[in-house]
Amino acid sequence: MKKLLTLLICLPLFTLAQQTINGSITHGGLQRDYTIHIPSSYNVNTPIPLVFCFHGYGSNASTIMSYANFNYVSDTAGFIVIYPQGTLDNSGISHWNVGWGGSTVDDIGFTEALMDNLSTTYNIDNNRIYSTGMSNGGFMSFLLACQLSNRIAAIAAVTGSMTPQAYNACNPQHPTPILQIHGTSDQTVPYVGYPTWTKSIDDVLQYWVAYNNCNTSATITAMPDINIFDGSTAEHIVYDGGDNYITTEHFKIYGGDHDWPGVWGNMDIHASAEVWKFFSRYDINGLISSSTSINDKNTNEKRLAKITDILGKETTLKNNTLLFYIYDDGTVEKRIVI
Repeated sequence: MKKLLTLLICLPLFTLAQQTINGSITHGGLQRDYTIHIPSSYNVNTPIPLVFCFHGYGSNASTIMSYANFNYVSDTAGFIVIYPQGTLDNSGISHWNVGWGGSTVDDIGFTEALMDNLSTTYNIDNNRIYSTGMSNGGFMSFLLACQLSNRIAAIAAVTGSMTPQAYNACNPQHPTPILQIHGTSDQTVPYVGYPTWTKSIDDVLQYWVAYNNCNTSATITAMPDINIFDGSTAEHIVYDGGDNYITTEHFKIYGGDHDWPGVWGNMDIHASAEVWKFFSRYDINGLISSSTSINDKNTNEKRLAKITDILGKETTLKNNTLLFYIYDDGTVEKRIVI
């Protein structure tokens, strides 16, 4: 059973505690809705990163908020996360217009309008705007990297890919850090692609490796198989050496299906934690510092903020249970105490 978060309806300029807010704007003659989470650390005098999190086809903003649990990472790492709501397509199903089914909705324009709108209310760091999402939301994130890259610092797709249209017309404006998380047994968005509507994951990775001028030989690290019952294992594949010191990266989930790792399916990584760790290294100009991981911070300098279970519910230490230790610097550690 997935944890549902309570939404608070308000419009703050200053925040004394974390808040989750419903909002809407009018774009293209349509009312467009979203949910936004503001961490308690927000200070109007300090620019703050912004993370877009796009839901999958047929899903909605509240559902992805409930399972991705970026609100918890936001509270510890200090960024705003926004969950936009897609519109209904010709079949009456919520979607993002990435070139499927004849949709004419301007979701690129909607996303940019959201950026502008939020920047009038909050002190957004416009060099640190990121996009992630699941499935159709991952396709949307790639489309933003292609068509709105002047505003997007980095993207991460979970079970998403690129449509042939986006792939063939992609026109990024700067080296763009890319993280792809995908299962080899995905039955919804096939890892090997499908000619009429989705490129293979290998094609997508090689496009960005070439565009970013990364090394063509990857460093491959097997992730610890901390859950031997999930039917899958994970590899972290990194193409480094890109322009502006960026990387193109991939968590390849062997045996993984159409899952959000760490919530269901593979339990060796937690997608949300890995996405933020990746984003945190970059702004729109490339690598922020010589540190290549927020885990490089000395553990003596960070404090435990909370312990959560795989659904994001705060808990206490339990034996033989996968738990996530969330620290005040945004790092997340997976632990099982035997």
